[in-house]
Amino acid sequence: MERAVDIVEKLKGGEISAVELVEECMEKIERLNPKINAFVTLNEKAVEEARNADPNTPLGGLPVAIKDNVETKGIRTTYCSKLYEDYVPEEDAVLVERLKKAGAVILGKTNMPEFGLIAYTDNPLFGPTRNPFDLSKTVGGSSGGSAAAVAAGILPVASGNDGGGSIRIPASFCGLYGLKPSFGRVPCYPSLPIFVGLHSEGFLTRYVEDTALMLDLAKGRDIRDMNSLPDDDVSYLRAIEEQPDNVKIAFSPDLGYATVESEVEEIVRKAAFRLEKFGEVEEVKLNAPSLESELVTKVVLEVVTFMGERMEEWEKVAFPPYLGFMALAQSLTYREYIKIEERKMELWKALRSVFEEYDYLITPTVACKPFEIGKISPNEIDGKPITPIGWMPFTYPFNFTGQPAASIPAGFSKEGLPVGMQIVGRHYDDAGVLKISKAFQDISPWQDKYPEL
Repeated sequence: MERAVDIVEKLKGGEISAVELVEECMEKIERLNPKINAFVTLNEKAVEEARNADPNTPLGGLPVAIKDNVETKGIRTTYCSKLYEDYVPEEDAVLVERLKKAGAVILGKTNMPEFGLIAYTDNPLFGPTRNPFDLSKTVGGSSGGSAAAVAAGILPVASGNDGGGSIRIPASFCGLYGLKPSFGRVPCYPSLPIFVGLHSEGFLTRYVEDTALMLDLAKGRDIRDMNSLPDDDVSYLRAIEEQPDNVKIAFSPDLGYATVESEVEEIVRKAAFRLEKFGEVEEVKLNAPSLESELVTKVVLEVVTFMGERMEEWEKVAFPPYLGFMALAQSLTYREYIKIEERKMELWKALRSVFEEYDYLITPTVACKPFEIGKISPNEIDGKPITPIGWMPFTYPFNFTGQPAASIPAGFSKEGLPVGMQIVGRHYDDAGVLKISKAFQDISPWQDKYPEL
């Protein structure tokens, strides 16, 4: 699959037509989707919309897939829940509105865990999404269908969103680039009142420059989302042309609390120190607090509150593993919810010293390699028992702090499974994270590694 930036140039120059492109993507969906289960709903008007695409727009008719918790006017949006099985929105989410205005053709909607609550893509409506690199393994989540579609080469770009790692985890498991932008960088409207204050809209791509292209078109204030940031007036696509120089990078293999698979740690450490070409890389000892129980508390209480009177109805049709989490709600009160703010401050206090001294912090993206489909979490890592979300200790801290954070392929395991490296930037420095990511891509390209589907 070519870069989206090159495809756009060909569309604008008339070398290929949007119709040809959409038909080629649809043919790939027909062939590959039965194996990986990435798409859950197709846009029946995609070919017609491609026919009417204006090649003079910024995207010129580029096909894009949208995660199934992002509302699409006239195209079913189920949140992968039986409660929304037949829901067809009457308006587009801001993200979709902006992509269409820029000339994108929406191909369809991609699979995710029900309501995006966990980092494992499976649900009662559509079943699991399979990893293109190994069909017996998970893609992670929650933007799992989007990651699988791009990794399988069906199309170059798919939307994702990230409330605790939901762009970065599937990017890591599927050998893709996935940036969680700064909180508020891309307006998020409409959205469910879950992952409140943690949630960022973004993209999954094979190339850093494709993410830069898409963010240039999606970012900037919208009055419907009161947390959306004003446009930073930076073209990310132009910014990444400049090589970083003399940067200071901190590498932490564990943030002070994580249990990490030794092979993953070794691959990421090696990758991190390759960035010495652009400055200084130092391994640091961190003692950050783990906000794992705070994340679970927040999500459980928000879901139960959102469900309200529909709780009983939902419990009958919900994804079975959720029921254990929901039982937890009975033991929680507003005190635990309010306490999360205090813990956030403790987390930032521990991380602040890093960003006072260094430009970037690097960690593994996920503590393990992709695990088997059929369980929502591994029970242990390197023989050590872990908690239910102990395998994803690195991503959610930066949802709590709101910083830009990306996952980029660091290498492949002995079995040929992708391993991701997380790059975290200072507050609002999305351009910086994209720039160092592009620099790493230049010295360590991974795009020739395709899954053998």
